[in-house]
Amino acid sequence: MINLTYVVLGLVAGVFSGVFGVGGGTILIPLLVYLFGLTQHQAQGTTLAAMVPPIGLLAAWRYWQEGNIKISIAALICLGFFFGGYIGASWIQGISDSILKKMFGVYLLLIALHMIFVK
Repeated sequence: MINLTYVVLGLVAGVFSGVFGVGGGTILIPLLVYLFGLTQHQAQGTTLAAMVPPIGLLAAWRYWQEGNIKISIAALICLGFFFGGYIGASWIQGISDSILKKMFGVYLLLIALHMIFVK
């Protein structure tokens, strides 16, 4: 049987992705850890696996329809992301879950502080 809670979680992350260009890191991972009890490693891996098929395809299509996508830039970022994701996933396997959770929290905090206080 399908757990509709996960479908709703995906829907919320999809809406945030379409509105703000975020979803996996800022929505799914914290919710999977704190509401669904996954470890930080499991949440990050599950989020990556969930995003492989759609990767915002419909949201990107909508942005493209309005002329708001630079395809040449997106293709180069995609290339780097493809290999960088593998390198990062390989590196992080040796880090403890508690350290990884702290690293992720610091990352979110730095991004938030920059967005709030830097012009």
